[in-house]
Amino acid sequence: MGRRMANLILGPMLRYVDATAATVWVETDVACEVDVLGRRARTFHVDGHHYAVVAVTGLEPASSVEYDVRLDGEVRWPAPDSSFPASRIQTLSENGQIRIVWGSCRVTAPQESPYTCDEEENSLGVGVDALYVLSRRLAEQDPSAWPSLLLLIGDQVYADQVSPQTERFIETRRDRGADAPTGEVADFAEYTMLYREAWSQPSIRWLFSTIPTAMIFDDHDVHDDWNISESWIGDMRDTSWWHERITSALVTYWIYQHLGNVSPAELAEDPLFAEVIAADDAATVLRGFAREADHQAGGRLWSFSRLLGGTRLVVVDAREGRVLSDRRREMLDEDQWGWLEQQLTGDYDHVLIASPLPVLLAPTLHHLEAWNEAICAGAWGTTAARFGERLRRALDLEHWAAFQRSFQRMVALITDVGSGRRGQAPASIVMLGGDVHQAYLETVGFRRSADVSSAVYQAVCSPFRNQLGQRERKALRVVRRSRAAGWVAPRLARIAGVQTPDIRWRVLQQPTWRNQLGWLIIENRRMRLTIETTPGAGKPELETTLQHQLA
Repeated sequence: MGRRMANLILGPMLRYVDATAATVWVETDVACEVDVLGRRARTFHVDGHHYAVVAVTGLEPASSVEYDVRLDGEVRWPAPDSSFPASRIQTLSENGQIRIVWGSCRVTAPQESPYTCDEEENSLGVGVDALYVLSRRLAEQDPSAWPSLLLLIGDQVYADQVSPQTERFIETRRDRGADAPTGEVADFAEYTMLYREAWSQPSIRWLFSTIPTAMIFDDHDVHDDWNISESWIGDMRDTSWWHERITSALVTYWIYQHLGNVSPAELAEDPLFAEVIAADDAATVLRGFAREADHQAGGRLWSFSRLLGGTRLVVVDAREGRVLSDRRREMLDEDQWGWLEQQLTGDYDHVLIASPLPVLLAPTLHHLEAWNEAICAGAWGTTAARFGERLRRALDLEHWAAFQRSFQRMVALITDVGSGRRGQAPASIVMLGGDVHQAYLETVGFRRSADVSSAVYQAVCSPFRNQLGQRERKALRVVRRSRAAGWVAPRLARIAGVQTPDIRWRVLQQPTWRNQLGWLIIENRRMRLTIETTPGAGKPELETTLQHQLA
Protein backbone atom coordinates (compact mmCIF):
# COMPACT_ATOMS: atom_id res chain seq x y z
CA MET A 1 0.00 0.00 0.00
CA GLY A 2 1.36 3.48 -0.95
CA ARG A 3 1.99 6.29 1.45
CA ARG A 4 -1.08 8.41 2.24
CA MET A 5 -1.13 11.75 0.39
CA ALA A 6 -0.80 14.79 2.65
CA ASN A 7 -3.43 17.54 2.69
CA LEU A 8 -3.85 20.89 4.39
CA ILE A 9 -6.27 20.97 7.30
CA LEU A 10 -5.72 24.64 8.17
CA GLY A 11 -3.69 27.43 6.67
CA PRO A 12 -1.50 28.52 5.14
CA MET A 13 -1.26 31.45 7.52
CA LEU A 14 1.23 34.19 6.70
CA ARG A 15 2.52 35.25 10.08
CA TYR A 16 5.78 37.12 10.72
CA VAL A 17 6.98 39.40 7.89
CA ASP A 18 9.83 41.93 7.90
CA ALA A 19 11.99 43.38 5.10
CA THR A 20 13.71 40.10 4.15
CA ALA A 21 11.99 37.20 5.93
CA ALA A 22 8.58 35.67 6.61
CA THR A 23 7.03 32.63 8.28
CA VAL A 24 4.17 30.52 6.94
CA TRP A 25 2.23 28.29 9.38
CA VAL A 26 0.22 25.21 8.35
CA GLU A 27 -1.65 22.28 9.86
CA THR A 28 -1.68 19.04 7.84
CA ASP A 29 -3.46 15.73 8.18
CA VAL A 30 -0.30 13.55 8.14
CA ALA A 31 3.43 14.00 8.64
CA CYS A 32 5.06 15.51 5.57
CA GLU A 33 7.53 18.02 4.19
CA VAL A 34 6.12 21.51 3.58
CA ASP A 35 7.59 23.68 0.81
CA VAL A 36 7.01 27.42 0.37
CA LEU A 37 9.05 29.20 -2.32
CA GLY A 38 11.66 26.46 -2.17
CA ARG A 39 12.12 26.70 1.61
CA ARG A 40 11.21 23.49 3.40
CA ALA A 41 10.26 22.31 6.86
CA ARG A 42 9.15 18.95 8.25
CA THR A 43 5.94 18.87 10.23
CA PHE A 44 6.05 18.29 13.98
CA HIS A 45 3.55 16.05 15.75
CA VAL A 46 1.34 16.80 18.76
CA ASP A 47 -1.20 14.18 19.87
CA GLY A 48 -2.24 13.10 16.37
CA HIS A 49 -2.00 16.58 14.82
CA HIS A 50 0.72 17.80 12.45
CA TYR A 51 2.04 21.34 12.08
CA ALA A 52 4.88 23.20 10.41
CA VAL A 53 6.35 26.68 10.41
CA VAL A 54 8.26 27.41 7.21
CA ALA A 55 10.88 30.15 7.46
CA VAL A 56 11.05 32.01 4.15
CA THR A 57 14.31 33.97 4.25
CA GLY A 58 16.44 35.80 1.71
CA LEU A 59 13.60 37.93 0.34
CA GLU A 60 14.10 41.41 -1.12
CA PRO A 61 12.88 44.46 0.84
CA ALA A 62 9.65 46.02 -0.47
CA SER A 63 9.05 42.99 -2.69
CA SER A 64 5.82 41.19 -3.53
CA VAL A 65 5.91 37.53 -4.50
CA GLU A 66 3.14 35.01 -5.10
CA TYR A 67 3.50 31.66 -3.34
CA ASP A 68 1.94 28.23 -3.24
CA VAL A 69 2.23 25.48 -0.62
CA ARG A 70 3.50 22.03 -1.54
CA LEU A 71 3.19 18.99 0.71
CA ASP A 72 5.67 16.26 -0.20
CA GLY A 73 6.11 18.04 -3.54
CA GLU A 74 2.40 18.26 -4.41
CA VAL A 75 0.65 21.64 -4.63
CA ARG A 76 -2.02 21.86 -1.94
CA TRP A 77 -2.56 25.63 -1.93
CA PRO A 78 -4.21 27.39 -3.63
CA ALA A 79 -7.12 25.09 -4.42
CA PRO A 80 -7.54 24.57 -8.18
CA ASP A 81 -11.03 26.11 -8.17
CA SER A 82 -10.17 29.11 -5.94
CA SER A 83 -11.81 32.40 -6.92
CA PHE A 84 -9.45 34.45 -4.74
CA PRO A 85 -6.29 36.22 -5.91
CA ALA A 86 -2.99 34.40 -5.45
CA SER A 87 -1.59 34.44 -1.93
CA ARG A 88 1.54 36.50 -1.72
CA ILE A 89 4.28 37.66 0.64
CA GLN A 90 4.85 41.41 0.62
CA THR A 91 7.94 42.43 2.56
CA LEU A 92 8.35 45.73 4.38
CA SER A 93 10.43 48.66 3.24
CA GLU A 94 12.36 50.91 5.60
CA ASN A 95 10.64 54.12 4.49
CA GLY A 96 7.39 53.04 2.87
CA GLN A 97 3.84 53.48 4.10
CA ILE A 98 2.74 51.04 6.82
CA ARG A 99 -0.94 50.05 7.02
CA ILE A 100 -2.08 48.21 10.13
CA VAL A 101 -5.61 46.84 10.44
CA TRP A 102 -6.48 45.81 13.99
CA GLY A 103 -9.15 44.87 16.49
CA SER A 104 -10.28 42.06 18.78
CA CYS A 105 -13.07 39.72 19.82
CA ARG A 106 -14.38 37.41 17.12
CA VAL A 107 -16.88 34.63 17.79
CA THR A 108 -17.25 31.85 15.25
CA ALA A 109 -20.55 31.49 13.43
CA PRO A 110 -21.63 30.88 9.82
CA GLN A 111 -21.50 33.88 7.46
CA GLU A 112 -25.23 33.65 6.77
CA SER A 113 -28.60 34.47 8.27
CA PRO A 114 -29.69 34.20 11.07
CA TYR A 115 -26.10 34.49 12.42
CA THR A 116 -25.48 37.74 10.50
CA CYS A 117 -28.55 39.32 12.09
CA ASP A 118 -28.43 41.57 15.12
CA GLU A 119 -29.27 39.94 18.44
CA GLU A 120 -32.50 41.95 18.60
CA GLU A 121 -33.63 40.38 15.31
CA ASN A 122 -32.67 36.80 16.17
CA SER A 123 -31.23 35.26 19.33
CA LEU A 124 -28.55 33.50 17.22
CA GLY A 125 -27.44 36.75 15.62
CA VAL A 126 -23.91 38.07 16.20
CA GLY A 127 -23.86 40.50 13.28
CA VAL A 128 -21.75 40.63 10.14
CA ASP A 129 -18.09 39.61 10.57
CA ALA A 130 -15.91 42.67 9.95
CA LEU A 131 -12.98 40.47 8.88
CA TYR A 132 -15.17 38.68 6.36
CA VAL A 133 -16.13 42.02 4.82
CA LEU A 134 -12.48 43.09 4.82
CA SER A 135 -11.44 39.94 2.95
CA ARG A 136 -14.08 40.56 0.25
CA ARG A 137 -12.83 44.11 -0.21
CA LEU A 138 -9.14 43.19 -0.37
CA ALA A 139 -9.82 40.43 -2.91
CA GLU A 140 -10.99 43.14 -5.31
CA GLN A 141 -8.11 45.54 -4.65
CA ASP A 142 -4.63 45.80 -6.08
CA PRO A 143 -2.19 44.07 -3.67
CA SER A 144 -0.30 47.36 -3.29
CA ALA A 145 -3.27 48.61 -1.21
CA TRP A 146 -3.33 45.63 1.15
CA PRO A 147 -2.46 46.01 4.86
CA SER A 148 1.10 45.49 6.04
CA LEU A 149 -0.18 43.73 9.19
CA LEU A 150 -3.39 42.37 10.68
CA LEU A 151 -3.10 42.77 14.46
CA LEU A 152 -5.49 40.62 16.51
CA ILE A 153 -5.44 41.70 20.15
CA GLY A 154 -7.49 39.15 22.01
CA ASP A 155 -10.33 36.65 21.86
CA GLN A 156 -9.42 35.09 18.51
CA VAL A 157 -11.50 32.11 19.64
CA TYR A 158 -14.22 31.77 22.27
CA ALA A 159 -13.63 28.66 24.33
CA ASP A 160 -16.75 29.44 26.38
CA GLN A 161 -19.06 30.46 23.50
CA VAL A 162 -18.63 27.83 20.82
CA SER A 163 -20.36 27.61 17.45
CA PRO A 164 -23.15 25.10 16.74
CA GLN A 165 -20.71 22.92 14.76
CA THR A 166 -18.12 22.78 17.55
CA GLU A 167 -20.85 22.14 20.10
CA ARG A 168 -22.02 19.12 18.09
CA PHE A 169 -18.43 17.88 17.92
CA ILE A 170 -18.15 18.18 21.71
CA GLU A 171 -21.40 16.29 22.24
CA THR A 172 -20.22 13.34 20.13
CA ARG A 173 -17.15 12.72 22.27
CA ARG A 174 -18.07 13.69 25.82
CA ASP A 175 -19.89 11.59 28.40
CA ARG A 176 -23.16 13.04 29.62
CA GLY A 177 -21.86 12.82 33.18
CA ALA A 178 -18.68 14.81 32.44
CA ASP A 179 -17.96 17.62 34.89
CA ALA A 180 -16.69 20.12 32.31
CA PRO A 181 -19.20 22.88 31.48
CA THR A 182 -21.48 22.08 28.56
CA GLY A 183 -21.12 24.22 25.46
CA GLU A 184 -17.46 24.93 26.25
CA VAL A 185 -14.24 23.27 25.16
CA ALA A 186 -12.43 21.08 27.66
CA ASP A 187 -9.35 19.47 26.10
CA PHE A 188 -6.78 19.58 23.32
CA ALA A 189 -8.94 17.90 20.66
CA GLU A 190 -11.84 20.28 21.30
CA TYR A 191 -9.52 23.29 21.17
CA THR A 192 -8.12 22.19 17.81
CA MET A 193 -11.67 21.97 16.48
CA LEU A 194 -12.34 25.48 17.81
CA TYR A 195 -9.38 26.93 15.89
CA ARG A 196 -10.16 24.90 12.78
CA GLU A 197 -13.66 26.23 12.51
CA ALA A 198 -12.70 29.82 13.37
CA TRP A 199 -10.04 30.03 10.66
CA SER A 200 -11.22 27.72 7.86
CA GLN A 201 -14.07 29.72 6.30
CA PRO A 202 -12.82 30.38 2.71
CA SER A 203 -12.68 34.18 2.89
CA ILE A 204 -10.94 34.19 6.27
CA ARG A 205 -8.56 31.46 5.19
CA TRP A 206 -7.52 33.46 2.13
CA LEU A 207 -7.19 36.65 4.20
CA PHE A 208 -4.85 34.94 6.68
CA SER A 209 -2.83 33.40 3.83
CA THR A 210 -1.90 36.75 2.34
CA ILE A 211 -1.96 39.41 5.11
CA PRO A 212 0.67 38.98 7.86
CA THR A 213 -0.94 38.39 11.26
CA ALA A 214 0.24 38.99 14.80
CA MET A 215 -1.92 38.04 17.78
CA ILE A 216 -2.17 37.88 21.56
CA PHE A 217 -4.79 36.15 23.73
CA ASP A 218 -7.39 37.51 26.11
CA ASP A 219 -9.77 35.83 28.54
CA HIS A 220 -12.21 34.13 26.14
CA ASP A 221 -9.38 32.31 24.39
CA VAL A 222 -9.35 30.38 27.69
CA HIS A 223 -12.32 31.25 29.94
CA ASP A 224 -14.36 34.33 30.81
CA ASP A 225 -12.64 36.30 33.62
CA TRP A 226 -9.44 34.26 33.25
CA ASN A 227 -7.05 35.40 36.01
CA ILE A 228 -9.33 38.18 37.24
CA SER A 229 -8.25 37.63 40.85
CA GLU A 230 -6.48 35.29 43.24
CA SER A 231 -9.75 33.89 44.62
CA TRP A 232 -11.00 33.19 41.07
CA ILE A 233 -7.91 31.08 40.40
CA GLY A 234 -8.51 29.18 43.63
CA ASP A 235 -12.11 28.47 42.67
CA MET A 236 -11.08 27.21 39.22
CA ARG A 237 -8.31 24.97 40.55
CA ASP A 238 -10.80 23.39 42.95
CA THR A 239 -12.83 22.06 40.02
CA SER A 240 -12.19 18.69 38.40
CA TRP A 241 -11.97 20.09 34.85
CA TRP A 242 -9.88 23.27 35.04
CA HIS A 243 -6.44 21.62 34.98
CA GLU A 244 -7.09 19.97 31.61
CA ARG A 245 -8.76 23.11 30.26
CA ILE A 246 -5.89 25.51 31.03
CA THR A 247 -3.21 23.04 29.95
CA SER A 248 -4.92 22.46 26.60
CA ALA A 249 -5.56 26.19 26.16
CA LEU A 250 -1.90 27.10 26.56
CA VAL A 251 -0.64 24.22 24.41
CA THR A 252 -2.92 25.16 21.54
CA TYR A 253 -2.22 28.86 21.99
CA TRP A 254 1.52 28.17 21.67
CA ILE A 255 0.93 26.17 18.48
CA TYR A 256 -1.81 28.16 16.75
CA GLN A 257 -1.04 31.72 17.82
CA HIS A 258 2.31 32.24 19.53
CA LEU A 259 4.63 30.50 17.04
CA GLY A 260 3.78 33.01 14.33
CA ASN A 261 4.54 36.04 16.48
CA VAL A 262 8.31 35.51 16.50
CA SER A 263 10.88 35.89 13.74
CA PRO A 264 12.66 33.00 12.00
CA ALA A 265 15.85 33.91 13.87
CA GLU A 266 14.07 33.79 17.25
CA LEU A 267 12.43 30.47 16.37
CA ALA A 268 15.81 29.00 15.44
CA GLU A 269 17.15 29.92 18.89
CA ASP A 270 14.09 28.77 20.89
CA PRO A 271 15.00 25.66 22.94
CA LEU A 272 11.34 24.67 23.39
CA PHE A 273 10.71 24.79 19.63
CA ALA A 274 13.86 22.71 19.06
CA GLU A 275 12.61 20.11 21.56
CA VAL A 276 9.16 20.05 19.95
CA ILE A 277 10.36 19.50 16.38
CA ALA A 278 12.77 16.77 17.56
CA ALA A 279 10.11 14.78 19.43
CA ASP A 280 8.14 11.88 17.94
CA ASP A 281 5.11 13.31 19.73
CA ALA A 282 5.61 16.66 21.48
CA ALA A 283 2.39 16.46 23.52
CA THR A 284 4.22 15.58 26.76
CA VAL A 285 6.80 18.34 26.22
CA LEU A 286 4.17 21.00 25.58
CA ARG A 287 1.88 19.90 28.40
CA GLY A 288 4.77 20.18 30.84
CA PHE A 289 5.56 23.65 29.49
CA ALA A 290 1.89 24.70 29.79
CA ARG A 291 1.59 23.51 33.39
CA GLU A 292 4.69 25.45 34.38
CA ALA A 293 3.47 28.57 32.57
CA ASP A 294 0.10 28.40 34.34
CA HIS A 295 1.56 28.08 37.82
CA GLN A 296 4.25 30.71 37.41
CA ALA A 297 3.61 34.26 36.19
CA GLY A 298 4.76 33.87 32.61
CA GLY A 299 3.89 37.04 30.69
CA ARG A 300 7.33 37.39 29.16
CA LEU A 301 6.67 34.08 27.42
CA TRP A 302 3.99 35.65 25.27
CA SER A 303 4.71 39.37 24.81
CA PHE A 304 6.53 40.38 21.65
CA SER A 305 7.82 43.40 19.77
CA ARG A 306 8.14 44.30 16.09
CA LEU A 307 9.81 47.05 14.12
CA LEU A 308 7.57 48.26 11.27
CA GLY A 309 9.65 50.74 9.33
CA GLY A 310 10.21 53.58 11.78
CA THR A 311 7.45 52.43 14.15
CA ARG A 312 7.98 50.25 17.22
CA LEU A 313 5.04 47.93 17.96
CA VAL A 314 5.03 46.36 21.43
CA VAL A 315 2.36 43.72 22.15
CA VAL A 316 1.87 43.08 25.86
CA ASP A 317 0.37 40.02 27.51
CA ALA A 318 -2.07 41.51 30.03
CA ARG A 319 -3.66 38.21 31.01
CA GLU A 320 -1.45 35.18 31.70
CA GLY A 321 1.50 36.95 33.31
CA ARG A 322 -0.45 38.70 36.06
CA VAL A 323 0.66 38.70 39.69
CA LEU A 324 -2.49 38.15 41.75
CA SER A 325 -2.45 38.78 45.46
CA ASP A 326 -4.23 41.35 47.60
CA ARG A 327 -0.81 42.33 48.90
CA ARG A 328 0.70 42.62 45.42
CA ARG A 329 -1.53 42.80 42.36
CA GLU A 330 0.29 43.55 39.10
CA MET A 331 -0.84 43.35 35.50
CA LEU A 332 2.72 42.28 34.56
CA ASP A 333 5.36 40.34 36.46
CA GLU A 334 8.83 41.81 37.02
CA ASP A 335 10.34 39.86 34.14
CA GLN A 336 7.84 41.38 31.75
CA TRP A 337 8.29 44.87 33.21
CA GLY A 338 12.03 44.60 32.62
CA TRP A 339 11.46 43.52 29.02
CA LEU A 340 8.86 46.26 28.46
CA GLU A 341 11.24 48.95 29.71
CA GLN A 342 13.79 47.76 27.16
CA GLN A 343 11.24 47.96 24.34
CA LEU A 344 9.60 51.30 25.17
CA THR A 345 12.20 53.84 24.18
CA GLY A 346 12.38 56.89 21.96
CA ASP A 347 14.22 57.26 18.66
CA TYR A 348 11.22 55.96 16.67
CA ASP A 349 8.70 57.86 14.58
CA HIS A 350 5.87 56.27 16.56
CA VAL A 351 5.45 53.86 19.45
CA LEU A 352 2.40 51.54 19.53
CA ILE A 353 1.57 49.71 22.77
CA ALA A 354 -0.99 46.97 22.14
CA SER A 355 -2.67 45.46 25.20
CA PRO A 356 -5.86 43.37 24.92
CA LEU A 357 -7.23 45.36 27.86
CA PRO A 358 -7.30 49.14 27.33
CA VAL A 359 -4.92 51.07 29.58
CA LEU A 360 -7.46 53.91 29.64
CA LEU A 361 -11.21 53.44 29.98
CA ALA A 362 -13.74 56.24 30.21
CA PRO A 363 -12.68 58.26 33.32
CA THR A 364 -15.80 57.27 35.29
CA LEU A 365 -15.20 53.56 34.65
CA HIS A 366 -11.51 53.96 35.46
CA HIS A 367 -12.26 55.39 38.90
CA LEU A 368 -14.89 52.72 39.62
CA GLU A 369 -12.43 49.92 38.84
CA ALA A 370 -9.71 51.57 40.93
CA TRP A 371 -12.15 51.93 43.83
CA ASN A 372 -13.19 48.30 43.49
CA GLU A 373 -9.58 47.09 43.63
CA ALA A 374 -9.01 49.08 46.81
CA ILE A 375 -12.05 47.72 48.64
CA CYS A 376 -11.26 44.16 47.48
CA ALA A 377 -7.87 44.64 49.16
CA GLY A 378 -9.60 45.57 52.43
CA ALA A 379 -9.68 49.38 52.36
CA TRP A 380 -13.21 49.33 53.80
CA GLY A 381 -13.03 46.10 55.82
CA THR A 382 -13.62 42.39 55.21
CA THR A 383 -17.37 42.59 54.51
CA ALA A 384 -16.82 45.24 51.84
CA ALA A 385 -13.95 43.16 50.43
CA ARG A 386 -16.25 40.15 49.94
CA PHE A 387 -18.83 42.39 48.28
CA GLY A 388 -16.12 43.94 46.12
CA GLU A 389 -14.95 40.53 44.88
CA ARG A 390 -18.50 39.57 43.86
CA LEU A 391 -18.82 42.91 42.06
CA ARG A 392 -15.43 42.49 40.38
CA ARG A 393 -16.44 39.17 38.84
CA ALA A 394 -20.00 40.18 37.95
CA LEU A 395 -18.93 43.34 36.10
CA ASP A 396 -15.50 42.21 34.78
CA LEU A 397 -13.64 44.92 36.71
CA GLU A 398 -10.17 43.81 35.66
CA HIS A 399 -8.65 46.39 33.35
CA TRP A 400 -5.46 48.37 33.99
CA ALA A 401 -7.45 50.66 36.29
CA ALA A 402 -8.01 47.64 38.58
CA PHE A 403 -4.24 47.12 38.79
CA GLN A 404 -3.32 50.56 40.07
CA ARG A 405 0.38 49.96 40.72
CA SER A 406 0.79 48.71 37.16
CA PHE A 407 -1.32 51.55 35.77
CA GLN A 408 0.83 54.17 37.49
CA ARG A 409 3.98 52.42 36.33
CA MET A 410 2.79 52.34 32.72
CA VAL A 411 1.86 56.03 32.85
CA ALA A 412 5.34 56.87 34.19
CA LEU A 413 6.99 54.84 31.44
CA ILE A 414 4.93 56.53 28.70
CA THR A 415 5.72 59.93 30.24
CA ASP A 416 9.45 59.18 30.07
CA VAL A 417 9.21 58.12 26.41
CA GLY A 418 7.06 61.09 25.42
CA SER A 419 9.30 63.61 27.18
CA GLY A 420 12.49 62.41 25.47
CA ARG A 421 14.07 60.91 28.58
CA ARG A 422 14.44 57.53 26.85
CA GLY A 423 15.69 58.73 23.47
CA GLN A 424 14.25 61.30 21.06
CA ALA A 425 10.52 61.59 21.68
CA PRO A 426 8.36 59.93 19.00
CA ALA A 427 5.76 61.93 17.10
CA SER A 428 3.06 59.84 18.77
CA ILE A 429 2.53 57.18 21.39
CA VAL A 430 -0.67 55.22 20.81
CA MET A 431 -2.07 52.66 23.22
CA LEU A 432 -4.20 50.09 21.35
CA GLY A 433 -6.86 48.11 23.20
CA GLY A 434 -9.78 45.76 22.61
CA ASP A 435 -11.98 43.67 24.93
CA VAL A 436 -14.71 46.21 25.76
CA HIS A 437 -16.87 45.72 22.63
CA GLN A 438 -16.81 49.32 21.50
CA ALA A 439 -14.51 51.64 19.56
CA TYR A 440 -13.34 55.04 20.75
CA LEU A 441 -10.37 57.41 20.74
CA GLU A 442 -9.11 59.35 23.75
CA THR A 443 -6.45 62.05 23.88
CA VAL A 444 -4.14 62.14 26.90
CA GLY A 445 -2.89 65.27 28.67
CA PHE A 446 0.10 65.55 31.01
CA ARG A 447 1.22 68.03 33.62
CA ARG A 448 3.22 70.86 32.09
CA SER A 449 6.19 69.90 34.27
CA ALA A 450 6.29 66.44 32.59
CA ASP A 451 7.45 68.15 29.37
CA VAL A 452 5.80 65.54 27.12
CA SER A 453 6.10 66.51 23.45
CA SER A 454 4.64 63.34 21.85
CA ALA A 455 0.96 63.19 20.99
CA VAL A 456 -0.46 60.43 23.24
CA TYR A 457 -3.71 58.55 22.62
CA GLN A 458 -5.74 55.55 23.70
CA ALA A 459 -7.43 53.90 20.72
CA VAL A 460 -9.84 51.02 21.28
CA CYS A 461 -11.50 48.82 18.65
CA SER A 462 -13.69 45.83 19.41
CA PRO A 463 -15.38 43.58 18.32
CA PHE A 464 -14.67 42.08 14.92
CA ARG A 465 -17.77 39.97 15.52
CA ASN A 466 -19.53 39.84 18.88
CA GLN A 467 -21.41 43.07 19.33
CA LEU A 468 -23.10 43.93 22.61
CA GLY A 469 -26.84 43.68 22.96
CA GLN A 470 -28.95 46.82 23.05
CA ARG A 471 -29.47 46.65 26.82
CA GLU A 472 -25.74 46.45 27.55
CA ARG A 473 -25.00 49.32 25.19
CA LYS A 474 -27.57 51.52 26.89
CA ALA A 475 -26.17 50.76 30.35
CA LEU A 476 -22.63 51.65 29.31
CA ARG A 477 -23.79 54.87 27.62
CA VAL A 478 -25.54 55.92 30.83
CA VAL A 479 -22.41 55.31 32.94
CA ARG A 480 -20.17 57.11 30.42
CA ARG A 481 -22.38 60.20 30.15
CA SER A 482 -23.79 60.49 33.67
CA ARG A 483 -22.57 63.65 35.40
CA ALA A 484 -23.51 62.19 38.76
CA ALA A 485 -21.43 59.05 38.18
CA GLY A 486 -18.59 61.22 36.89
CA TRP A 487 -18.68 63.21 40.13
CA VAL A 488 -19.09 60.27 42.54
CA ALA A 489 -16.61 57.76 41.06
CA PRO A 490 -13.35 59.71 41.57
CA ARG A 491 -14.39 60.69 45.08
CA LEU A 492 -15.13 57.08 46.02
CA ALA A 493 -11.70 56.11 44.72
CA ARG A 494 -10.00 58.91 46.65
CA ILE A 495 -11.79 57.96 49.90
CA ALA A 496 -10.63 54.36 49.39
CA GLY A 497 -7.03 55.57 49.17
CA VAL A 498 -6.49 55.43 45.40
CA GLN A 499 -3.77 57.72 44.07
CA THR A 500 -5.02 60.44 41.72
CA PRO A 501 -3.67 59.84 38.17
CA ASP A 502 -0.91 62.14 36.93
CA ILE A 503 -2.68 62.41 33.58
CA ARG A 504 -6.04 63.53 32.25
CA TRP A 505 -7.82 62.06 29.27
CA ARG A 506 -10.99 62.76 27.32
CA VAL A 507 -12.85 61.04 24.52
CA LEU A 508 -12.60 62.70 21.10
CA GLN A 509 -15.68 60.98 19.68
CA GLN A 510 -18.42 58.96 21.35
CA PRO A 511 -18.03 55.16 21.04
CA THR A 512 -19.40 53.05 18.23
CA TRP A 513 -20.79 49.66 19.19
CA ARG A 514 -21.26 47.45 16.17
CA ASN A 515 -18.82 44.92 14.67
CA GLN A 516 -15.85 46.94 13.45
CA LEU A 517 -12.15 47.20 12.73
CA GLY A 518 -9.52 49.89 12.96
CA TRP A 519 -6.83 51.17 10.59
CA LEU A 520 -3.55 52.94 11.31
CA ILE A 521 -1.95 54.49 8.23
CA ILE A 522 1.66 55.45 8.98
CA GLU A 523 3.94 57.47 6.72
CA ASN A 524 7.16 58.68 8.33
CA ARG A 525 6.10 60.87 11.29
CA ARG A 526 2.48 61.13 10.18
CA MET A 527 -0.23 58.71 11.32
CA ARG A 528 -3.99 58.57 10.76
CA LEU A 529 -6.60 56.46 12.56
CA THR A 530 -9.80 55.22 10.93
CA ILE A 531 -12.57 53.08 12.44
CA GLU A 532 -14.87 51.20 10.07
CA THR A 533 -18.14 49.73 11.31
CA THR A 534 -20.69 47.29 9.89
CA PRO A 535 -23.98 49.15 9.26
CA GLY A 536 -26.31 46.36 10.42
CA ALA A 537 -29.31 44.68 8.77
CA GLY A 538 -27.01 41.83 7.73
CA LYS A 539 -25.26 43.99 5.12
CA PRO A 540 -21.69 42.80 4.30
CA GLU A 541 -20.34 46.35 4.27
CA LEU A 542 -18.09 48.65 6.26
CA GLU A 543 -18.61 52.38 6.70
CA THR A 544 -16.22 54.91 8.23
CA THR A 545 -17.38 56.16 11.63
CA LEU A 546 -14.21 57.82 12.94
CA GLN A 547 -11.18 59.47 11.36
CA HIS A 548 -8.47 61.39 13.17
CA GLN A 549 -4.98 62.58 12.31
CA LEU A 550 -2.91 61.36 15.25
CA ALA A 551 0.40 62.87 14.18
